[in-house]
Amino acid sequence: MNANERALVQKRELPLLITKELCAGRTYIVTGSNIGLGLEAARHLVGIGAAKVIMAVRNLEAGEEAKKDIEESTGIKGVAEVWHLDLSSYASVRAFASKAIETLERIEAVIENAAVASAVGQAEGRHIALTVNVTSTLLLAILLLPKLRSDAAKFGYTPRISIVSSGTGLDLGEYWAKISEDPMVNMDADDALGMSSYPASKMMEILAVREIAKLLPVARGGVIINSINPGLCVTNLSRNAPQELKDRLKDMWAQSGRTAECGSRTLLAAAVGGKDSHGSYMDDCQAWDSIARELEKIVPGSVSKALE
Repeated sequence: MNANERALVQKRELPLLITKELCAGRTYIVTGSNIGLGLEAARHLVGIGAAKVIMAVRNLEAGEEAKKDIEESTGIKGVAEVWHLDLSSYASVRAFASKAIETLERIEAVIENAAVASAVGQAEGRHIALTVNVTSTLLLAILLLPKLRSDAAKFGYTPRISIVSSGTGLDLGEYWAKISEDPMVNMDADDALGMSSYPASKMMEILAVREIAKLLPVARGGVIINSINPGLCVTNLSRNAPQELKDRLKDMWAQSGRTAECGSRTLLAAAVGGKDSHGSYMDDCQAWDSIARELEKIVPGSVSKALE
């Protein structure tokens, strides 16, 4: 069963697994939280009683509008904060991570939801989907891992890093061989990849999470890292897709598409997932080695520091 077939039989109602007992008084970071799944996840966290919810967004004006919407719908002010994060810029990722490390006393979970689905475009000298969805997303995780590990030891709890992936990453066909060989080179060099760049990047996320979990088990690192597939959801993620794909998605949404609110429940489930969710989603591959080399080029020593 491919991703399209799975989407057509997916459940349209999901349980909300976060509770006030689990989340009250705690601090969360949600990337891409001015719209769609990220916005709804942030809304749930504010409503359930979190102490602080960092809304990490590229467009600060849109972020402030989203924050206003959350405050009006929940009646709770002073919890959501809008911070700038542009995943198309490594400098922005480093600045965001530094601010979080320096100013947040503790972080319960980092929900990495922000992503781009585009057939064309460059950022930091690579395909934009590779930079945003893979390199910058994992760079943020690696830069925050030392703090999360320190928080775990200091406060006696288990932080989470939850990376939002996609079931589309399971349907790459012949491209699988290129990813397993050297994704940082082969994905970037394939000009014909088009919209397949999105599922390719999502597969790389899944494989990287699996490998990081193997290198840093919970017993040693004190942090749970997992990936989650929110399913087919009615969002604006496909806004840069060709019209033919947009039309096909509209038909699928009408049949079985989840609302953004429903899809956001999967993000929150990952953010409170148990130790059995560490590295969860699928089997190992060699993709992590290629990604780790790239992260070391951007911030020398970052990977070794996070996983030592």
